[in-house]
Amino acid sequence: MLAIFQRHPRFAITCALGLLCLLLLQTSGPSDPFGPRLGRLYRHGHSSGGDLDTAWRLSQSEHVYQNMLRDRAKLIQKFGPTKNDILPWPKNREFYTLWDFFIPAFNCPHETQRVGILGDGGKWMCGLSRLQDKKDCTIYSFGINDESSFEAGLLELTQHCEVWGYDFSVKDFGPEIRNVPHLAARSHFKSWGLAGKDDPNGRPPMYTLQSLMKMNGHKFIDILKIDIEGYEFPALRSLIEYSKKHNQPLPFGQLQLEIHADRMPGVKDDKKMFKEFLEWWESLEEAGLRPFWTEPNLIFVNINLGTQPALAEYSFINIKADHDVLH
Repeated sequence: MLAIFQRHPRFAITCALGLLCLLLLQTSGPSDPFGPRLGRLYRHGHSSGGDLDTAWRLSQSEHVYQNMLRDRAKLIQKFGPTKNDILPWPKNREFYTLWDFFIPAFNCPHETQRVGILGDGGKWMCGLSRLQDKKDCTIYSFGINDESSFEAGLLELTQHCEVWGYDFSVKDFGPEIRNVPHLAARSHFKSWGLAGKDDPNGRPPMYTLQSLMKMNGHKFIDILKIDIEGYEFPALRSLIEYSKKHNQPLPFGQLQLEIHADRMPGVKDDKKMFKEFLEWWESLEEAGLRPFWTEPNLIFVNINLGTQPALAEYSFINIKADHDVLH
């Protein structure tokens, strides 16, 4: 060895550095931003990939997302300097809108695909292949509006998924399911609404998500779609409070959500709107929801020329629940 070093010192130094790097990689573990559950996936992941690859991707995505949170704080300080000073739709040539504070910085660890019509109604999904053969696959969809291409697409792309749909403005799913017998057989519909508290005797009847799941005998929802014209704020707030009270993660794997930022309950002016919206959004993040895709509703802007771009589609992964997309 000494002779090799004397004859070829640069080669010997390079080899020594390589061995040192290899030893460091073997002895140092990856970061564990998700807590002990995903840490176990790192330590016991399969050498052929699988859980180990997914856990590594999730860890890197969370690292990127935490960096984005710091950038959000900087943007608030730049244009605020506090959240009480930010306007969601500035009119003095500031170079931002509300949505620039809430970018989908998290990456889906699997394939992403858009399911449903290419116009208003389709949604972005993460890792749908993970649910293709799952036998107890459960889908909830709130807000049908006689257009069910998204729900029909999910049923077509999976073998065993069933969908529970709710919308008090219509009497059934759209023709994409209603007129297709083999899809209609895996669907269930009620003319009820989703809300922050139960009102079974109301017109229309309104229920919390936790109450509907109990009625249907469900413990977990694989895919949750919500498009309910502003009711998403109290409905999700109620569910988060319920989950905290019972020390449970949110009971779904991923969420496809249209946000109606102009319809926050109790918010009547722009000066309060950003603060209220930020606090609501941060409650989603604290509960484990990470956005991996967004799509502004430009159809709404086009129809109502001159209006604020207050509607946006977001897709989230729940990183605190144990579900198929995470392993």
